[in-house]
Amino acid sequence: MKPCLLFSALFLAVAFLKAETPKEFVLFDGKSLADWQTVDAGGSGQVEARDGELIIGSGESITGAIYKKAKDLPMTNYEITLDAKRTEGNDFFVGLSFPVGSVKTCATLICGGWGGSVTGISSIDGMDASENSTGHYRKFTDNQWYHFKLRVTPESITVWVGDEKAIDVDIKGKKIGLRPGPIEAYAPLSFTTYQTTAAIKNVKLTPITAK
Repeated sequence: MKPCLLFSALFLAVAFLKAETPKEFVLFDGKSLADWQTVDAGGSGQVEARDGELIIGSGESITGAIYKKAKDLPMTNYEITLDAKRTEGNDFFVGLSFPVGSVKTCATLICGGWGGSVTGISSIDGMDASENSTGHYRKFTDNQWYHFKLRVTPESITVWVGDEKAIDVDIKGKKIGLRPGPIEAYAPLSFTTYQTTAAIKNVKLTPITAK
């Protein structure tokens, strides 16, 4: 192959790879809450950025913050990754609400709910994480970091805790929605806790290629 043709081929290959590489969105920079809006659901605790972590404090009810640029992000075919730990309390320390196809259709990943151990998706066909097939018991140790990955596609919602695939549910033809109550004020993308203090860091969203 002639040098000019070889160079052209290499240039096109690099351009194609760059075009195919998904853009990663850093949702929390570890420095400020500039991209987040706190919501007082009635008796909510404090939310702050401290030492590179998003600290969601314990309140009388739900405490949390909404990502203000959610409408600029993919609504499906994406992954969210984060590290989180529970530092105080005995209920859910990860309440990750997220869009499923649109800002009007959302669900919540609950980790450590209903007394500290139920993990699942709320809600599917009107049933919350304690009632539907995604709900299961999982022990979380206080002050221990856990890595979570959430994947959303038009066909399914999948969750990993560490390297373990903890949830993999088919959502085709199913009704997806938030549990009725205070959590509805935190749509479409947010972190919440219930009477629990959590530390969260390394929050990223990455688009994925549709099947």
